[in-house]
Amino acid sequence: METRLKDIRSKRNPKARIKIAEGHFATSHSHINIYIDMSTVKCRHNNARETAKELASKYVTNTSIDTIICMDGTEMIGAFMAEILSDNSALSINSGKNISVVTPEFNQMGQMIFRDNTQRMIKNMQVLLLVASATTGRTIDRAVECIEYYEGRVCGISAIFSAAKMIHNIEINTIFTAEELPEYKAYSSHDCPMCKAHQKIEAIVNSYGYSKL
Repeated sequence: METRLKDIRSKRNPKARIKIAEGHFATSHSHINIYIDMSTVKCRHNNARETAKELASKYVTNTSIDTIICMDGTEMIGAFMAEILSDNSALSINSGKNISVVTPEFNQMGQMIFRDNTQRMIKNMQVLLLVASATTGRTIDRAVECIEYYEGRVCGISAIFSAAKMIHNIEINTIFTAEELPEYKAYSSHDCPMCKAHQKIEAIVNSYGYSKL
């Protein structure tokens, strides 16, 4: 599949880029016809920084943020966002803040949890949720419910790619949308036309990568 990957660059910032491959792929919640590889923006610091600049720009002047919750291996982007938002030299509402960057843990039941030592970074805090991608919205719904359970206030949701414009009544701040990938489709496993056409699933995929079958 590596030979089929092609670059998609952000119109706002070409250093924020993803790779895609067409095929038949299964996620934990759906079947999709395009795999989105985010290794570049998540793992290479220059690309992660440029991605963070684009995502942070929405919040600089108008959103108070105390904590960034990072999902799907987005910690490097989250750290750069915290640095950009708290920059003393910028006209930021968060200038000078010591913003927390936290990764949740998942228990044996698959539930998202925060240990006692990080709960203080959630409770009564303005929390920004950062994810790699949002397709069906189920993961974000669970994350928002978890943050609210720990008494955090979700002030924003950012994603590198989102097929949805709004989830949990919150607008998704994203770099890549369905407009950049008009052919992108997500189906339930019961209604997948590729399965009905007997097209083999090529890989199990999630926000971390893929495993060929």
